[in-house]
Amino acid sequence: MTNPVDPPVLLTSAEVLTPVQRPSRKRHAAAFLVAAISDFLSFWTVFAPPMQWAIDLVTASLLFLILGRRWALLPGLVAEAIPGMGVFPVWILVVLSLIVYDDIKARKR
Repeated sequence: MTNPVDPPVLLTSAEVLTPVQRPSRKRHAAAFLVAAISDFLSFWTVFAPPMQWAIDLVTASLLFLILGRRWALLPGLVAEAIPGMGVFPVWILVVLSLIVYDDIKARKR
């Protein structure tokens, strides 16, 4: 028995995969605004953990939609789940770190 060899697949210009674009400044500003609002609300809901968890889940979802598929958002969500961490601006730090990382990554190219 012989296996037939499949012919090579040729991609046209419309089918070529484009590299992932880094988010625009407007998206970064929107992400920073969402993070700032979330951290402000989290500061005032420190003693109501279920409300704080809901805010953090909504924040993570919004940032995921705004910034795209970024796994760096997951440690922020984990850090916010720790009781008492609502006092620190974790979401702002996560967004700032993503912006700085994108800038460093763009400069290397």
